[in-house]
Amino acid sequence: MADTTGLRADCTRCVGLCCVAPAFAASADFARDKPAGRPCHHLRVDSRCGIHDELRDRGYPGCVVFDCFGAGQRVSQVTFAGRDWRTDPATAVGMFAAFTVTRPLHELLWYLTEALTLTPAGPLHDELRAARDATDALAGGTPQELSTVDVDAHRDLVNPLLAAASEAARAGIGGADRRGALLLGADLRGADLRGANLRGARLLGADLRRADLRRADVTGADLRGADLRAADLSDTLFLHQSQLEAARGDRHTALPARLRRPAHWTTVVPPTPARRPRRPRR
Repeated sequence: MADTTGLRADCTRCVGLCCVAPAFAASADFARDKPAGRPCHHLRVDSRCGIHDELRDRGYPGCVVFDCFGAGQRVSQVTFAGRDWRTDPATAVGMFAAFTVTRPLHELLWYLTEALTLTPAGPLHDELRAARDATDALAGGTPQELSTVDVDAHRDLVNPLLAAASEAARAGIGGADRRGALLLGADLRGADLRGANLRGARLLGADLRRADLRRADVTGADLRGADLRAADLSDTLFLHQSQLEAARGDRHTALPARLRRPAHWTTVVPPTPARRPRRPRR
């Protein structure tokens, strides 16, 4: 199993960058608007969220599912050497800008690391490792160097390698190609999606109860509100914790050992079917 420790968010080593740098739009994910570069009004002076344990109930599920892939602590502790935008206001603009570049680079690092675990030694493995090293080098640049990084262009270079790793890992399974498919609220109960290509698929609110998603590629798939109760995701490819946090599931949902069962899943109670009235005995 690949070491992704540095690609996991560690809020204790960050200065609340995800609560300041991005913009929030009032929606089902966020209770109110917040412009980019302005602290969320729930952010405390110690860089902790004042409603962390109540985010879902207070209308901020988007915060729960957001993941910086470790970019927050890297920018805070490495790029800016432990400085804080509050006590050193001159760093604020550069720090927020660095975070918006480093975060997608760290997301690519996570995918590349996962791809390396799927790919045996050979030319593709070597290309993936080189891409990972190059991406890490970009993310480790100075604030000035980060400001010149074209993240979209770099992503365009990396994505074909990730796709090739996915195709090799799914070879011989014969799964359907549903890349970018619009599957909002789709009834996929019990569907055989083994080896399916679901990269970028929009599965918001989809009913995936008892679906078989083994070896399916869910890179960037939107699983917000998707029902994963009793689904088999035991070896789903490129499945990230944030996708599980956005979905619904239960104790019967099979997950990879590297991922944890979201706490809110335990509160999901399946609807009780209406009982048919008993006929009187004759």
